Amino acid sequence: MDVLNRFLRYVTFDTQSSETSGTTPSTPGQRLFAEALVEELKAIGLEEISLDENCYLMATLPANTTRDIPTIGFIAHLDTSPDMSGKDVRPRVVQYTGGNIVLNEQEDIKLSPMMFPELSDYQGQEIIVTDGTTLLGADDKAGVAAIIAAVDYLKNHPEIEHGKVRIGFTPDEEIGAGADYFDVAKFGCEWAYTIDGGAIGELEYENFNAAAAKVSFKGLNVHPGYAKDKMVNASLLAAEFASWLPMSQRPEHTDGYEGFYHLTAMSGTVEEAQLSYIIRDHVRTAFEEKKKQLAELVKRMNEMHPGSTTLEMRDQYYNMREVIEQKKHVVDLAFDAMKKAGVTPLVRPIRGGTDGARLSFMNLPCPNLFAGGLNFHGRYEFLPVESLKKSMETIIKIIELLAQKTQAE
Repeated sequence: MDVLNRFLRYVTFDTQSSETSGTTPSTPGQRLFAEALVEELKAIGLEEISLDENCYLMATLPANTTRDIPTIGFIAHLDTSPDMSGKDVRPRVVQYTGGNIVLNEQEDIKLSPMMFPELSDYQGQEIIVTDGTTLLGADDKAGVAAIIAAVDYLKNHPEIEHGKVRIGFTPDEEIGAGADYFDVAKFGCEWAYTIDGGAIGELEYENFNAAAAKVSFKGLNVHPGYAKDKMVNASLLAAEFASWLPMSQRPEHTDGYEGFYHLTAMSGTVEEAQLSYIIRDHVRTAFEEKKKQLAELVKRMNEMHPGSTTLEMRDQYYNMREVIEQKKHVVDLAFDAMKKAGVTPLVRPIRGGTDGARLSFMNLPCPNLFAGGLNFHGRYEFLPVESLKKSMETIIKIIELLAQKTQAE
């Protein structure tokens, strides 16, 4: 089975994760998908196949040489985003000749280069689209398909010398839990790559430092007709607090390496109110300064209204560059492999997070490579077929090139 047909089959599994279930995996569809993959990996002839109670699937492509080649791994996630339904996905392969693509004629849903200019980059290519009622699931079933197709190819081409290769598939990445129960020692690799990036050529080893914060406000509610000098409106305290944070450091005003405060949710009455933020910055010192500033604003509000405001804040993940820069050969290998596969590497920071960030700080250096999809998490998601094939070829070239470099040394 080729990489395209694998992908088209994988997206039929409903693996949307859930932030509210409290289980691992967070949804039963992820285990059903993992169990189907177990049978596929057995049919390919992989070894050391294991699916644990938390739905972490691992397997081995054994070395076909006695030479000492480092064991490396490739990782993708099983789940799709909770942002939009992943049930009854109906993928369609179209030859894109320009202009709009009608995804759903009945509901007048169109994929347009006016809205998504990057679509024009793929004119003349086959692309996979949705019917406009669900996401596609290229994040990250394209990664799953590329990895499995690559090891299947190597299994059927023993003339390509390679060391031991480990593959791993994780649940619940989309809700930030993909690395929670990942057994790095069991995976047994010197380094790995997540195949979870977007457009063709993406090679990422820098990401945000990240924290989550919840600011709670306590008010005093009395009858509004008799409220003078008595009422403290918690919702208004929250609105005032939000206005204190610099407008220039909101996501809609930042780019590149610039960090931000992002107000993700707000709720409130006169009696109590709450603001939820995520805090992001690529530079650790600037990240710590942002957290400090939030705490200072809470202190300021309490000076104005004693006892009114509390702050809960926790770090989520850190910039993997701190780890990977010390082992830059991991990135260099992927860079060279892309060029060998006819892909132009695009090395840039992730304005987000990845399982690889947490895994890098768990002693598994783990840059992120493209799987080829675009417009993730919504009805306009699409995947160029050529990009998917090049993701698979890049994985093969990494494995092949590592063996060649080891021999040269």
